[in-house]
Amino acid sequence: MPDISVLDVRLYGDPIGTLTHLQGERTIFVFNEDYVENQDRPTLSLSFKDDLGGLITNIRPTRRVVPPFFSNLLPEGGLRRYLAKRAGVNQQREFFLLWVLGLDLPGALSIQPAAGGALPPAADGDLPDNAKPNALRFSLAGVQLKFSAFANAGKGGGLTIPAEGVGGSWIVKLPSQQFGAVPENEFSMMTLAGMIGMDVPIINLVDLDAIAGIPEGIGELKGQALAVSRFDRTTDGPVHTEDFAQVFGVFPDDKYKRASYANIARVIGTEAGDVGAAEFIRRIVYSALIGNGDMHLKNWSLIYPDRRSAALSPAYDLVSTIPYIEGEDTAALNFSRTKKMAEFDVDELRHLAA
Repeated sequence: MPDISVLDVRLYGDPIGTLTHLQGERTIFVFNEDYVENQDRPTLSLSFKDDLGGLITNIRPTRRVVPPFFSNLLPEGGLRRYLAKRAGVNQQREFFLLWVLGLDLPGALSIQPAAGGALPPAADGDLPDNAKPNALRFSLAGVQLKFSAFANAGKGGGLTIPAEGVGGSWIVKLPSQQFGAVPENEFSMMTLAGMIGMDVPIINLVDLDAIAGIPEGIGELKGQALAVSRFDRTTDGPVHTEDFAQVFGVFPDDKYKRASYANIARVIGTEAGDVGAAEFIRRIVYSALIGNGDMHLKNWSLIYPDRRSAALSPAYDLVSTIPYIEGEDTAALNFSRTKKMAEFDVDELRHLAA
């Protein structure tokens, strides 16, 4: 395997930087000079913004993992294991996972090799090239089994997951093999949120036999899937987004710590104004009311409709978690002083907003 491998990082199709893999499993990210010097450059992430609004260009190298912003583009848990196995890549080697999955990433980002094949060369812990199964070439962050899909035209409707998983303006969330009726739960909570005026994407419950191209090897599935329209995909092209683990520059494993809802509120208030902050507070209250204990940093996102200025993204992943976890009574993060949902009262809300 070569000592040095380089991935081109593109935003809206334009090159903005490179990720370089060096000996010793080190990875460095460097912005292109054209991007640095462009005063009207599109925003990649608030984590690269300094206190004066300038671009942070001195980015710490990482070992084995990629820098936090890029690490958060990759799936977690079972989905990560599944996609890594399909590609024949060690799931812990994030640079090479990005090599495989970077064609179709969340937001307006794409990552592809500056030179070399579509799949990375074999290395210790990876499968040899001739033993690699058919790789899926997309990434959706999170732990739930989900795939990007196209809506079928015509009277029959339904959805199709493309052979390599690339493209599509819908996300198909498959039934959980651990918890019952999660798609139905999320459909109900998202529908209710929309009924009270929250900005939510279009959602539908879909029978599994109406979905073509469900990949093999994911086990027995029961129930329905949830189809969610992608708010980072439009007829005019992709729209950039980032979740709050990316905003705060923390790795996915730290999505339940390192920040509170008060911290998120301050960022939204600064970047999206009072309207964004008020909507964020409304969503926190709603999540507490439905018993959603899983609104961690990756379940809140910013969207960049004009490519530069941040707004709070549509709501997503609204699920009542209390039916699944006995004794569940805490939120994913501190509100301000407490994590207990029953203690999220007017006084705590005032403290959060102070």
